[in-house]
Amino acid sequence: MASLIEELIDTLNKENDEYGKLLELSRRKATVIVSRDIPALEKITDDEQIVVSRIGKLDAKRAQVTRDIADVINKDVESLKLSVLIELLSKQPDEQRALSEVHDKLKTTVGNVRTINESNRQLIEQSLEMVEFDLNMARSMRQAPETNNYGRSAVSVGETLGSVRGFDAKQ
Repeated sequence: MASLIEELIDTLNKENDEYGKLLELSRRKATVIVSRDIPALEKITDDEQIVVSRIGKLDAKRAQVTRDIADVINKDVESLKLSVLIELLSKQPDEQRALSEVHDKLKTTVGNVRTINESNRQLIEQSLEMVEFDLNMARSMRQAPETNNYGRSAVSVGETLGSVRGFDAKQ
């Protein structure tokens, strides 16, 4: 049982480290989103996928170790949460403390990742709104109504409002 607890603590520490890497990438992503640096955003997204893949593997390992612990102590794996396991380790204070510490660190790190990701989601939505606004503005400039301007030959030139013309040096 002690080796299973140590393996669980080790796995949770590794998982916390990976979430820490994900947190750092998410923080860098916020700057990149604001600067609209698409190549850098693609690189960060690729790096995030690698970290998420490692987290997935560690999570599967954590689930397996938890199932093994549940089998050893004859508990239902669905009801065996970390907080319950921490309470069950009251007769093993060193393991209890270590598991409690890594649980708290992981909880804090995951909470920080969630917060940053929510902020990044809002930044992306705002950037998309700005791009859509720019596109609508460009479309409306091309679809502006024609004016009844007449040239020297008394023929309607039919320029659109808002069209940009160069300086006419002949005048």
